[in-house]
Amino acid sequence: MTTAVVSKSPRKRITSTKVKYALTVLAFLLPSAVPLVCFTFYPMAGALWTSLHKWNLLSDMQWVGLGNYAHLLQDPATLRAFGNTLYYIVGYLPLVYVGGLGLALGLNAAIPLRGFLRGMYFLPVVTSWIVVALVWRWLLNPSVGIVNQVIGLFGLDGPGWWTDPTWAMPSIILASAWKDLGFVMIILLAGLQTIPQELYEAARMDGAGWWSRLRHVTLPMLSPTTFFVVVISLINGFQVFDQVYAMTGGGPAGASSVVVQQVYDLTFRYSQAGMASALSWMLFLVILAVTIVQMIGQRKWVNYA
Repeated sequence: MTTAVVSKSPRKRITSTKVKYALTVLAFLLPSAVPLVCFTFYPMAGALWTSLHKWNLLSDMQWVGLGNYAHLLQDPATLRAFGNTLYYIVGYLPLVYVGGLGLALGLNAAIPLRGFLRGMYFLPVVTSWIVVALVWRWLLNPSVGIVNQVIGLFGLDGPGWWTDPTWAMPSIILASAWKDLGFVMIILLAGLQTIPQELYEAARMDGAGWWSRLRHVTLPMLSPTTFFVVVISLINGFQVFDQVYAMTGGGPAGASSVVVQQVYDLTFRYSQAGMASALSWMLFLVILAVTIVQMIGQRKWVNYA
């Protein structure tokens, strides 16, 4: 008596393997996927739904469709907030990158107390933003601040800083760059340490000086790290809030009002949660568009070799 052996077809075996693989991946992703869905995707969907309504956080929602978006696009306060946010980014990004690169280059060399200096420059990064903002508010105080006192030693009158509409945003930019220099320094320092020393030795043999090595070796090889820093800094720049809230509150006369602060004001000062949700989604779409442009543009200048 013979027993027939029935084997699975190749197609069924492949399907079974794919299902097992998908279930294995899902099991590993669940610990992070569940919080991501609960605390990111679900609130985003809720904000999108809220943005289509008029809601004061207490009464029932009233459907307005795209009315909140239309109102915001015509609101001078919204345009001013986006303009101030862009002003902040234009001033902040070059300052924090050039400063961070300078620190990374200096602390990548074999100098005394190198580890201690790295820790000291990184210390502001782990300091509370509110603490940093209040310290800089005191440093830049027009009458008793240390900065204006030092400027006065040279016979010059210091500006009004955060009390002056012209200097309010530069004050915030200065404080923000000081706090974030350490973060950019650490990231660029890690990138510098991955560059093969053979490239520098070959450049020296060809007679390249310090500037030529920086331009033709360091910066091209550092471009993937630079791309990461630029993307992260831009995203953080669009979401600037803490330092604005603590230093100027958006003033004087709205000179330092930014988008996230306006979202806060619309929600908690004016009880216009629908409008605030619409502004949040407008900011999200702007950040998404800028990030996509960067992802496309990086193919032309980022060297992954």
